Amino acid sequence: MLEENSLQKCFSCLDDPRAKTHSSRHLLSDILLLTILAVLCGAEGWVAVENFGKSKYEWLKDILILPNGIPSHDTIGDLFSRLDPKQLQSCFLKWVNEIFDFSGGEIIAIDGKTLRHSYDTASDKPAIHMVSAWACKNNLVLGQVKTEEKSNEITAIPELLKTLNLKGNIATIDAMGCQKKIAKQIIGQVR
Repeated sequence: MLEENSLQKCFSCLDDPRAKTHSSRHLLSDILLLTILAVLCGAEGWVAVENFGKSKYEWLKDILILPNGIPSHDTIGDLFSRLDPKQLQSCFLKWVNEIFDFSGGEIIAIDGKTLRHSYDTASDKPAIHMVSAWACKNNLVLGQVKTEEKSNEITAIPELLKTLNLKGNIATIDAMGCQKKIAKQIIGQVR
């Protein structure tokens, strides 16, 4: 097993919701790292995360503790459904900012998009709108904020900007985000 890495440090403040209700057979850090690695390798869904873990068990046991082997997809899904999303995002962004090379001159594109196929016709729920910050050179999403409607991008952009380290970089934004208050915030963060 490796010594504590940056991922473990950045996620150490994440509350484990299982601690209040019952003991856990699997460590929170093991499930988080397993899931991140699986998703980076193309896993889509909890079953795929479990299958990734089982197929890479020999390698994973050298970097994770895994006291009870690979957790089941039900265990993984249950944990993620109970984690505080804002706390998880904060820890994830802290980790991304730690591993991301802000060497200056990076183009960071701020843009809002509607997620395809996110409109739920059965329950008449509207489509999901997200505002994202994309590091063009590194092909990396630095952060995202969900908005209620496309028109709410203007209120979501300042929230997203607060989570970013823009110093020495170039931020781009489309016409919807060209507001005096947003421009002033970007200029302040880039300098």
